[in-house]
Amino acid sequence: MAEAAPDEVVEIVLERGNHGLGFNIRGGVDIPFVENDSGIFVTKIREDGAAYLDGRLREGDKILEINGFSLDRVTHNEAVQHFVNAGETVTLKVIQGAEDAILQRRESEGVSPQNSDSYLNEDPSGSGNGSGGTLTLIVGSLFLAGILAAGAFLYSRRR
Repeated sequence: MAEAAPDEVVEIVLERGNHGLGFNIRGGVDIPFVENDSGIFVTKIREDGAAYLDGRLREGDKILEINGFSLDRVTHNEAVQHFVNAGETVTLKVIQGAEDAILQRRESEGVSPQNSDSYLNEDPSGSGNGSGGTLTLIVGSLFLAGILAAGAFLYSRRR
């Protein structure tokens, strides 16, 4: 199978099938996956889904359109809803290998992990929705605040 040239847009038509489209996405204007790029990226291909069986969509591909609808400047949840409501036959326009191309371009421009906050905005929860890291931070902060408040209360009661 021939590899698409960098930045070449490829059209992929998938039939949803019994196991769905079979891939996870991250990104959006609200939770960019790749720093300074709010696009929607494929982060996982599941072996039982239509994308795996078709073989053309890969992890790191950037999805530009779904059924003619542009995914430029959408939130993560808006993108997910377009996939959920896409029907049985789904037409995607993608840039294959876009994530790697972006990272390589940044390296050649002198941007590296040592002098950049991060290449990728990872979701530590592994849930694929990008909200797990924030939730963990909030819950952890509340837990710590509760411990400090309990300690202050106990200390004041000793006096």
